[in-house]
Amino acid sequence: MTDVVPIRTALISVSDKLGLADLAAGLQASGVEIYSTGGTRRHLEKSGIDVLDVAEYTKFPEMLDGRVKTLHPKIFGGILAIRDRDDHMDAIEEHDIVPMDLIVVNLYPFAATAARPGATRDECVEQIDIGGPSLVRAAAKNHGDVAVATSPQQYGEILAQLDDAGGTTLELRKQLAADAFDHTANYDRAIADFLCGDTIGGDFPTSMNLSFKRKTQLRYGENPHQRAAVYVDPTVRSANLVSARQISGKELSYNNLLDLDSALEIVRSLGSPAVSVMKHNNPCGAATDETVAEACRKALDGDPLSAFGSVLGFNRTVNRDTAEMLCEPGLFIEAIVAPDFSAEAVGLLTTKPKWRDNVRLMQVGRLDLPASSIQRRFVSGGMLVQDADRMTSSPLQWKTATETEVDPELWDDIAFAWEMVRHVKSNAIVLAKDTSLVGVGAGQMSRVDSVEISIDKAGDRSDGAVLASDAFFPFPDSIEAAADAGIVAIIQPGGSRRDQDVIDACDKHGIPLVLTGRRHFKH
Repeated sequence: MTDVVPIRTALISVSDKLGLADLAAGLQASGVEIYSTGGTRRHLEKSGIDVLDVAEYTKFPEMLDGRVKTLHPKIFGGILAIRDRDDHMDAIEEHDIVPMDLIVVNLYPFAATAARPGATRDECVEQIDIGGPSLVRAAAKNHGDVAVATSPQQYGEILAQLDDAGGTTLELRKQLAADAFDHTANYDRAIADFLCGDTIGGDFPTSMNLSFKRKTQLRYGENPHQRAAVYVDPTVRSANLVSARQISGKELSYNNLLDLDSALEIVRSLGSPAVSVMKHNNPCGAATDETVAEACRKALDGDPLSAFGSVLGFNRTVNRDTAEMLCEPGLFIEAIVAPDFSAEAVGLLTTKPKWRDNVRLMQVGRLDLPASSIQRRFVSGGMLVQDADRMTSSPLQWKTATETEVDPELWDDIAFAWEMVRHVKSNAIVLAKDTSLVGVGAGQMSRVDSVEISIDKAGDRSDGAVLASDAFFPFPDSIEAAADAGIVAIIQPGGSRRDQDVIDACDKHGIPLVLTGRRHFKH
């Protein structure tokens, strides 16, 4: 293989025209002949680029509404011919075939179409590219003589090498070929997954192939001795941390990303202005209110000690009032994720507090698109897949099991507590008051331990609070502890063989018990 291969001819046929005019102008300035088709040719001509029409070159017109454009021996012969083989070069000369030195192709937007709400099956199938992958694979196979670009991010380096060396180096062509096959593999995988989901019965496909692109390497993982990186899932369209825009602050850590993701998951499920406070991947505070500033203050008051060095999640724009409150002395915030930040808020958060240079501000955009309904978790030897625990439930589906009725004024707190408990590591107990968390017991091996921890965290605020448990109480001992702390209502799934003992204990202390019939384990 020759190290530097000159670029004398280029074939360009792209769906995504980002940066295309600049690439073509650079090629034209270097004397490269450009061949193109359909919409790409018209786009380049409007940009003042001289273009040779593929149909005129092949003497075969585009047909079938553009489905057949480049599928022709005069195109593929020019790509696949090995330049240092006399028989190959004799063959293309005999048939008047032009060798192609650069192929610039990106494919029809199949994945984006399939992910678009309301897209029909026919619309998705029409976005299955045929000629594009064939061009890409042919050029990548013959990377000894041909360079192939499948992304606008590659254009700059190709032009730089063209200016410096008059062509592309073997090292670059190898990398471009690897990227090209990765590109077509992901493309075909997206199509196969779509068709499997469209034709195979059952809830999950018979096979699942994941394709992620590395975005960045992190300084380290959960601990300094662990390596770590962030990969992008190209199928995700909803607001998320990986595609978020970082407005300010130092590099995010592995643990920051985990906590911010959990903080975002909590607030996106709440309709009112809401704020979550995360520490070690559990909420130490959360609240809703009429304004985001008040919700933020209530959330931080849930556990002020733990809130120091926490990350915050918002489901509304962080405004000036909220930023002023966050800038008060005695508070340190690691990172904040929100749909948006006002200019005034950014100015305050990045200039006023002592921690201004450190706080990471992550803008994720609107939260109206639903997050993925599927959760994946890797285990040794494979992967677990389940429906995400996002199914909402209504008080109309719940049952008050005790003779003691629920005070109507408590229903908002009961519903809030039940929403919060699904976000806490099991065994999970939360105490809520005035639609804010006041106590959390998370991840204990004994449920009664979680109850005692949540009560201890709440202190005097447990008096008049409601309690939510992610699973049933196996014994009435937790009810005794709740009664001693002043708990005024309890919500839990029920389903224990000792449910009646628990109900009797609640009635004994005048505590209404609401049963939901649904468990919220989070391991």
